[in-house]
Amino acid sequence: MKKYAPFLLIDAILVIVFCAIGRRTHEEANALAGLAKTSWPFLSGLLIGWAATYGLYRDKFNALLVVPTGIVVWLSAVIFGMILRVISGQGTQFSFILVATLVLGVFLLGWRALVPLVAKIRAKS
Repeated sequence: MKKYAPFLLIDAILVIVFCAIGRRTHEEANALAGLAKTSWPFLSGLLIGWAATYGLYRDKFNALLVVPTGIVVWLSAVIFGMILRVISGQGTQFSFILVATLVLGVFLLGWRALVPLVAKIRAKS
């Protein structure tokens, strides 16, 4: 699992960037404490997704795959993130759920989708 740490870090950074953009958009105060409060549910969901994918596909696990890794990680970050937000008394308005689903999808699936394209470009040069 240690060899996948850089890819988990990429996912975690993207989740934090999503949360930071949202906090900045709403001009919320308490920068670091607020970012931690906003991020932890999604980061927890992200870890659940990673654990589930690795557990189910241990023999053929590949952190770079959109399917199944990216899909499971993305949906876990959103679903468990929203559940944990509800439990912790944070907002889950419908518009926020839509935005979170779309942005995290672009972030968590997007970089995985780009990896084969970049590899092809690098192979040609």
